[in-house]
Amino acid sequence: MNLTNAVEGTEYIIKKIETDDEELNAFLFSLGCYEGEPITVISHLRGSCTVSIKDGRYNIDKQLASAIQI
Repeated sequence: MNLTNAVEGTEYIIKKIETDDEELNAFLFSLGCYEGEPITVISHLRGSCTVSIKDGRYNIDKQLASAIQI
């Protein structure tokens, strides 16, 4: 399951990041988004997701959310 299917307000553990783009992997890692890390979907709005990772909130697009497997 990926973040686009996640229930709002539920904490999940990131199982895998499915992307071949090293730049995208580095960006996600800088946000604290990597395997084994908890992530919570705050809301789904117009094709994007607001997520909570560590102590930050981020708005990510649908393509990026679909790459994060939980």
